[in-house]
Amino acid sequence: MKFCFLLGKSGTETLEMLKTAYKDDAMGKTQVFEWFSRFKNGEMSIDDKPRSGRPSTARTHENVEKIREIIKEDRRRTIEEIVELSGVTWSSVQRILTEDLGMKRVAAKFVPRLLTAEQKQGRVEACCALKEESRNDQNFFSKIITGDETWCYAYDPESKQQSSQWKTSSSPRPKKARQVKSNMKTMLICFFDVRGVVHSEFVPQGQTVNQAFYLEVLKRLRNSLRPKRPDLWQSGDWFFHHDNAPAHTALSVRQFLTKNGMTPVPHPPYSPNLAPCDFFLFPRMKRDMKGKRFADVAEVKEKTTEVL
Repeated sequence: MKFCFLLGKSGTETLEMLKTAYKDDAMGKTQVFEWFSRFKNGEMSIDDKPRSGRPSTARTHENVEKIREIIKEDRRRTIEEIVELSGVTWSSVQRILTEDLGMKRVAAKFVPRLLTAEQKQGRVEACCALKEESRNDQNFFSKIITGDETWCYAYDPESKQQSSQWKTSSSPRPKKARQVKSNMKTMLICFFDVRGVVHSEFVPQGQTVNQAFYLEVLKRLRNSLRPKRPDLWQSGDWFFHHDNAPAHTALSVRQFLTKNGMTPVPHPPYSPNLAPCDFFLFPRMKRDMKGKRFADVAEVKEKTTEVL
């Protein structure tokens, strides 16, 4: 730039020459015109002027370690808070965090529940037990009857994937209003195995699924098992699985299972990914019902039974 200035080139001409020579690495327009302004004012030196006080760079080893300790104390601190505690400038703190420490600020990942060490160990032990059973008996999983409850709504908003559509780059993005589930709903209880549904029923309106009601459901499940799975009924070689909802783990329910030879499969707390109803059956069943409106509970039951 100094060479071009001495040749009588203008700032604009110099900027074009720099872009031609250095492409994307060329100095920006603001810096070029700033240097030309200095040259015109007689400041021909291109060396940095000596400065007192703050060092030329705040990204020293001491500052990096200081900011590392500040972050370790509380990882939620903002850059402004770190500036106050460290005395380092905002831009230097940002560069130390991103470049020297290799950090970036991220939001916490949402999970259904934070498990304790004991709960995590319980999950491991339950999975190992299932794995060991399947090693001893290759047909183990085909002998399991599993069940759970779920709400079926008169209107359940369509999923994000269902509302997606093809568009060109020029067409406007589609819009949809935020919607909520209908207050009109009914609860379904369903039990199934690898061959299909063994028993399903809808909970009467106003009825709570407590241990007394759940015991009656289990009795009806056993009555359905006899005609639908006569081989399992006669051999008694089958297993029963449900989650650990309060009604499922009540003493009277456990006594009923033991008395009737319904061997329970272990299910650790807060493990929907180990419940086939939660990750396989109910999501697939509701997929065909989302985005559709039903007139009354009777129609909800009819459609649910059809999809099921």
